[in-house]
Amino acid sequence: MTRRRWIADEFSGKHAALVGAHAEHLVRVLRARVGQEFDIATGATVHPGRITKVTDQRVEFELGEETAVVEVPNITLLLAIFKFDRMEWAIEKCTELGVSRIIPLQARRTDAHLAATATKRVERWERIVRQAAEQSRRTTPPEVLLPLKLKEAVTLTASTRIVLAESERQLTLKDALQSYAPSDDVLLAVGPEGGWTEEELALFSQAGWMTASLGNTILRAETAAVAATAIAVSELPE
Repeated sequence: MTRRRWIADEFSGKHAALVGAHAEHLVRVLRARVGQEFDIATGATVHPGRITKVTDQRVEFELGEETAVVEVPNITLLLAIFKFDRMEWAIEKCTELGVSRIIPLQARRTDAHLAATATKRVERWERIVRQAAEQSRRTTPPEVLLPLKLKEAVTLTASTRIVLAESERQLTLKDALQSYAPSDDVLLAVGPEGGWTEEELALFSQAGWMTASLGNTILRAETAAVAATAIAVSELPE
């Protein structure tokens, strides 16, 4: 039986711990007890871990030998802010699929109230990606950055920078990724509900981004984010 994986809050040598609300979930919901064994991720490595001490706000582990780890591709998802319940679902699923970084983006068609309150949601998004990373047996959750405005976002650098647009009729995302090399990093930009404006697409183009399509159908923002991540992960070389 596959052991459940936890990402350690603290670790040093052969010891690790979960603390605070993270530990409380294991204690109260899963009824942690001394002697139970789990997989414990400590940075870039994973170890079998046996519980040695349990309190309400802290669970301590003794770690075994390091086991093999599968690395995730270097994909940064620029996700234009949209309705928070749907956006949280997209963040969770893209974490499970393997993005390494998520950057919320204030687009022209982002609702003003959502844009104004997005920074306050970052802590919640960090909890979501941590839980999704543990569920999908990743060693680390993706980094969640503070929201950026579009003019800041288009200046970000990467080996491959792709903005998804409904107006693109020739280049698909799959084809845009054909020149990708294992050492490259990828930026994927997904627009808000209603899509990018012409002015925004012009900003991407002027900054040297490629424009690509997910096909002929019009997708919800959260569907586009998940579909784009799935395609990117499947197309990138191992």
